[in-house]
Amino acid sequence: MSFRATVLTLYPDMFPGTLGQALAGKALARGDWSLDAVQIRDYATDKHRSVDDTPAGGGAGMVMRADVVAAALDASCDEADPRPRLLMSPRGKPLTQARVRDFAAGPGAVIVCGRFEGVDQRVIDGRGLEEVSIGDYVLSGGEVGAQVLLDAVIRLLPGVMGNAQSGDSESFEGNLLEHPHYTRPAEWEGRTIPEVLTSGNHAKIDEWRREEAEKLTRERRPDLLGK
Repeated sequence: MSFRATVLTLYPDMFPGTLGQALAGKALARGDWSLDAVQIRDYATDKHRSVDDTPAGGGAGMVMRADVVAAALDASCDEADPRPRLLMSPRGKPLTQARVRDFAAGPGAVIVCGRFEGVDQRVIDGRGLEEVSIGDYVLSGGEVGAQVLLDAVIRLLPGVMGNAQSGDSESFEGNLLEHPHYTRPAEWEGRTIPEVLTSGNHAKIDEWRREEAEKLTRERRPDLLGK
């Protein structure tokens, strides 16, 4: 069974976007995963096809309506659908590599892309949406975040990466940042490849890579070492 992604958005033309290129695009063409972009506005009921309204209690901006988002969700996945229901949101739990692996091991995901000031809390609660953030910043909408999440997941699906082991030493695997990489030419602008990497001693190479990963992590992300 392939990984099934359903994205609910006001801008379905943004998909597959970058997901139609490179590894993700090739995997999409092979059928390793599927993508359905749902236009939320199709589920509006008034003549203006309104999807938002002014916030209760006053304030700036607009809020996406619970009834419209719920109707789009209900038409896209029934109660028996085992896929997690996600809402891309800056107030959500930060996306981690561990969570990405959980998603990749599952049947897919249903992702709601918010816009404006956000989504009515009642549909978040009523449809059990898990809020997910890709960082401590605010975007214009959830579409870019959804593409980030899906890209991270798709590359971990069986057969997507040519060498499955290539992901084992990447950043955040084992709570370490990835070690530095080098390739030809042997010398560039007076800078040479570390001698150990050309020694042919794989035990020493592994040791160097581990030490460099730990060093980078201590310098840049010491919070990871405590996990």
